[in-house]
Amino acid sequence: MNHLLVIRLSALGDVALLAPVVKAWAAANPAVRFTVAAPPLLEPLFEGVANIDFLGVSKKQSAVAIFRQLRDLHADAVADMHQINRVGRALTLLWLHEKLHLHLRFHIQTLHKGRLSRWLMLSHLSRRPRRPQYLRYADVFLRLGLQVPVLQDSDYLISTFNAQLPISTVGIAPFAQHRAKIWPLANTIRLATLLADKGYRVLLFGSKEEASQLENIASRHQNIQSVAGRYTFREELELIRSLSVIVTMDSSNMHFASAVGTPVVSIWGATHPDFGFYGYRQDPANALCANISCQPCSAFGQRPCRFGDYRCLEAITPEAVLAKIEETANL
Repeated sequence: MNHLLVIRLSALGDVALLAPVVKAWAAANPAVRFTVAAPPLLEPLFEGVANIDFLGVSKKQSAVAIFRQLRDLHADAVADMHQINRVGRALTLLWLHEKLHLHLRFHIQTLHKGRLSRWLMLSHLSRRPRRPQYLRYADVFLRLGLQVPVLQDSDYLISTFNAQLPISTVGIAPFAQHRAKIWPLANTIRLATLLADKGYRVLLFGSKEEASQLENIASRHQNIQSVAGRYTFREELELIRSLSVIVTMDSSNMHFASAVGTPVVSIWGATHPDFGFYGYRQDPANALCANISCQPCSAFGQRPCRFGDYRCLEAITPEAVLAKIEETANL
C-alpha cells in the first residue's frame, strides 16, 4: 500500500482522539502516505509527521459532495473511522469509481463501533469495560496490514508529562456539549479560586459563546485568566501543551489535551470512562466519578437528569478535584 485515506468527520473530540493514533501509525509506516479527511479546524492536530497530508472536509456536506472531494486522491485503501450512513454512501461511490477505473486492489476497512446497549448502561458496567475507542481506531490500521507502532507500556499513560515546568499553570475547561456532562459553575469558580489562592496560574478554556462567563470568573482573582475566543485553535493547542495539567469534562478538550500530551483530570457525570471514550494515553485513575447508583445513565450525555438535580456532578467537590490535580502533576 502506498496511499491510505483516513476519514473521520465528527465529532470534534473523536477526531482529536484519532489524531495521536494516526500519527503513531504514520511514523511506523514512513513509506505509506496518509491523507486524513477531517473538519478543517482540526488540521493542527495532525501536523508534525512528514507522511501525513490533511484534507479539510466539512461534516455538513452531502455524500456526493464528500465523494467529489475524495475521488481525485487516488488512494489505495480507506480507513473509515466514522461508520455513519452519509460517509458510507460517499465511500460506496468512491469504491465504484475506483473499480470502474480498474483500481482492483482498492479496498475499505471500517471502524467497528461496538455500539452501547441500554442494558449495558443500566447494568452499571457490571461486565467488562468497553474496548477503548483509540484501540478500535488502531484495529482498523491493523486489519489494513500496516506495521504496528512499537510503544512501551508506559507510553499509554501520561501522569507527569509537564511537571517539570518552572511555573505551575493549570487549565480548566468547564463546559461540554450536554448539560449532563457539565460540572456546576459554582464548583468551577471555587476550584479556580482555590488554585489561584495557592499561587497557581489558572487558564480558563472555552468557546467565544462561553467567553463572558469565563471572563466573569477570571475577574475574581489576578492569577486567573480567560483565553476563550482570544486565540486560534493552533495557538490554543500550544497553550494546552504548556500546562502542568488541565481539568476537563467528558468533552473535546479532554481529547485535545491528550493529543498534545498534557495530563488531564476529567470530571464525569451522566457518562463513564469505561464506555471507551477516555483520553488517549491518559491515566484512568484521574477520571473522577461519583459512582452513585444512577450513574452512568447515558452513553453520550444527551439525556437530562431524571431527578433534575445532576447529583452525579454535584457530588464531586472542588477540594477533591484540587487534590487530584496536585497528585497528577506533582504540584
